[in-house]
Amino acid sequence: MTITLNINGQARTIDADPEKPLLWALREDLGLRGTKFGCGAGLCGACTVHADGAAIRSCQTTIADAAAMKIVTIEAVATTDAGRRVTDAWIALDVPQCGYCQAGQIMSATALLAATPHPGDEDIDGAMAGNLCRCSTYLRIRAAIRQAAGAGGAGA
Repeated sequence: MTITLNINGQARTIDADPEKPLLWALREDLGLRGTKFGCGAGLCGACTVHADGAAIRSCQTTIADAAAMKIVTIEAVATTDAGRRVTDAWIALDVPQCGYCQAGQIMSATALLAATPHPGDEDIDGAMAGNLCRCSTYLRIRAAIRQAAGAGGAGA
């Protein structure tokens, strides 16, 4: 079946089963490999993208459902003010260690700041709770979010 998706502000047409997970359409059909496969069950956050501004798990979202949404991936997140601030803070504070989960972390952090420009630690912890980092860079992640929010990295 032919499905048109709005990906990073562009209409992208693919021929695929409507039940195909968005994650695999992004990676296999559209060549956008920044969104990672982690668990396949929506539990780790590695596959996080934005759908109409909200952080969602692309491994659990079908392309049929995604066709009605504006999808933003890690490849375009820095085109928004919040995304630019988050990616700048990630670099400044050297957040990644292995880096595998970081695209999902950045997508969740950006959605948080777009919705809550000045989050407290509880807001940050709540928004980031579904994102796992095997390297345990959680303190640097929180510091980067605080910095991107203008609160500085202290107190992380």
